[in-house]
Amino acid sequence: MNQAAKSPDIFLVAGEKSGDELGWKLMRALRALTDGRVTLRGVGGEGMEREGLKSLFPQSDIAVMGFLPVLQNLPILLRRIRQTADAIIANPPDILVIIDSPDFTHRVAKRVRKALPHLPVIDYVSPTVWAWRPGRARKMRAYVDHVLALLPFEPKVHADLGGPETSYVGHPLIEHLSELRPDADERALRDSAVPCVLILPGSRRAEIERLLDLFGETARQLTERIGEVEFVLPAVTHLHDIIAAKTAQWPVAVRIVLGEEEKLRAFRRARAALAASGTVSLELALSGIPMVIAYRVGKIEEWIVRALATAPSIVLPNLILGEAAVPEYLQEDASPTTLSKALARVIKSGDAREAQVAALARLDHVMQLPNGESPSTRAAQLILSHCQ
Repeated sequence: MNQAAKSPDIFLVAGEKSGDELGWKLMRALRALTDGRVTLRGVGGEGMEREGLKSLFPQSDIAVMGFLPVLQNLPILLRRIRQTADAIIANPPDILVIIDSPDFTHRVAKRVRKALPHLPVIDYVSPTVWAWRPGRARKMRAYVDHVLALLPFEPKVHADLGGPETSYVGHPLIEHLSELRPDADERALRDSAVPCVLILPGSRRAEIERLLDLFGETARQLTERIGEVEFVLPAVTHLHDIIAAKTAQWPVAVRIVLGEEEKLRAFRRARAALAASGTVSLELALSGIPMVIAYRVGKIEEWIVRALATAPSIVLPNLILGEAAVPEYLQEDASPTTLSKALARVIKSGDAREAQVAALARLDHVMQLPNGESPSTRAAQLILSHCQ
């Protein structure tokens, strides 16, 4: 084994909070597999900094998502792209690992590949080439050597689209099944006379603005259909005030909970959920909670999405299972009447609820890694294999 393999120098670039979450766990796994003989540098957030990374600049400078926000912040993004690439080129590591946030990290990788054509580049988290702009997969081969995928269907997608070599390393949620799933007492609460229904309108201000009033009217109509319901809304702290102000105007009561612990407690006793599209649908699915998904975007974004989207579904459990297990309603189809009817069907005992529960139970088999490995350990193993 060469010196790089004995004590690898790894440059990590994580562009937002979700990448930082993956990044700090990856750093810990890399240290465990090398007995601490690894140099880790790059760009990251609070979690990676707690693990000892000295980030080139605050991650908040580049934590931008969505077409319009990226355009609005383009000058600083371009400056940070150049700064990151220049740092890598000036002091080449043994390997570059880019983590999520393709609007930023892929531009860094392209610059680095042009200057250092033999430096291995690993992309931890596949871009959603299965949902839109599939041509990106083939283009990635020019600057990415290996993709570490969080979703089990992504290796086949990249193979079909002519993308880089791709390995499924597991979604981080599979490490938290015990926290997501109810014990016997909590399971009994799911069948209580007054059902607990989660309201999950998203974690971004734009989602709250577009969906919260819709979800409030849906909640009102649901109580007219089935009677008393306990509504619980797990909120992110920075949006608590706007959520509290809006829900105070609802015609039905809703209990807002804050923090991960309270959110998970609510998940373990909930009978059903109304949620925005996103990773939360996978959290709900792994918790065994039947759900209805709704989503709305602005007119400009709608035009862009309709023009470029290719996926048969926006719901992750549906894509993983390869079937329409979870009902989804987009744009004008997401009406209070439609959503309340769909929710009533998955709250009441019957064929619709039982079919979704059975489908969600199949996710364990599809998503688990062999030998009980953790996603971060599997990712670290593959990264280190490129250092040898």
